[in-house]
Amino acid sequence: MSGEKSGGCCAPPSGKVSPCCGGGSPSKAVLRYEEPFVDGQVETPAGPVPRVHSRIASGDVLGRWRVRWGIGRDRYRVAPGLYALGVPDGDAPVLVTANYKMTFDAVRRDAAGVDAWILVLDTLGVNVWCAAGEGTFGTEEVIRRVTQTRLSEIVSHRTLVLPQLGAPGVAAHEVRKGCGFSVEYGPVRSRDIRAFLEAGMKASPSMRRVDFPTIDRLVLTPIEITGLLRSAGWTAVGLFLLAGIGPGVFSLGAAWERGFAAVAALAAGILAGAVVTPVLLPWIPGRAFSVKGGLAGGVLAVCAATWYRGALDPPAALALLLAMTAVSSFVAMNFTGATPYTSPSGVEKEMRRALPVQAGLTALAGLLWIGGAFLR
Repeated sequence: MSGEKSGGCCAPPSGKVSPCCGGGSPSKAVLRYEEPFVDGQVETPAGPVPRVHSRIASGDVLGRWRVRWGIGRDRYRVAPGLYALGVPDGDAPVLVTANYKMTFDAVRRDAAGVDAWILVLDTLGVNVWCAAGEGTFGTEEVIRRVTQTRLSEIVSHRTLVLPQLGAPGVAAHEVRKGCGFSVEYGPVRSRDIRAFLEAGMKASPSMRRVDFPTIDRLVLTPIEITGLLRSAGWTAVGLFLLAGIGPGVFSLGAAWERGFAAVAALAAGILAGAVVTPVLLPWIPGRAFSVKGGLAGGVLAVCAATWYRGALDPPAALALLLAMTAVSSFVAMNFTGATPYTSPSGVEKEMRRALPVQAGLTALAGLLWIGGAFLR
């Protein structure tokens, strides 16, 4: 963090934004910028601060698409520190956010036309909601970042605007005690930032309401599927091998015939949990995502068994029904921690309850699958 030591308010470990002092006082330092969203600097009593623009370029859109498919997800972050949007002065609001680039892009895009300071916390490239649950968007990091950027020398007020979804990780009274700044919680959605500020930092009921519309649910699907590809591939190999076990010890013909059905059931279970469940979420009975996913997978399995009745013996058909239910339940449960529907403790509670049931269904399905081959 050499930039912070030499007076710069934003310096990433990667060195993409680094201070280059040309002599004189810190306020006359010159910064080298390589990030495309940076278009200059703003001089402050604490040194130069990178100025960002609100335009979302094609590179940002491509990066968002790649991350949605799990490509470079762990590296999609910006340097923590202080940024300037527009031409902020000492009275400009301070917007606090995470250093997950998709979150940072949303803030600078939706705050277009506002002169503000953007204080980026080091959340290890995790979004606000998840980082608050993990503790990286937390009290200590807020205090640390305010202190390191010398924010008190830059703004005349003592108010930080934090996203509402970051509230679980931040103790406002501790922040005030630790750095002298009070905390004001902004809207749930970054698209309401301008209206929130124009209303004197007063949030309307709609700004406080947490919703999870269909489009928000579906954008999580690609990352869920890609995250399962490796384990699903190895599982498919195991299913083909298990399908060949029978009275003759092992049969390649049986491995192909029954293995294809097993892999198809695995794929259907994943799709039921990652696509069907989020799309039909409001209409599927139950509160827990594991229950909703199990119901979606079970109904889909019954439909498949009815369609292909006679093609599989009863033990095999029951095995596939149980397996699809378990797989769909497990995959759908991943959405629990990616939504504002429950707390971190609620996620852990659901996992403790659901995982033993899913494991039991999977084990029973395996016994029926292998045992059924000896009854043919």
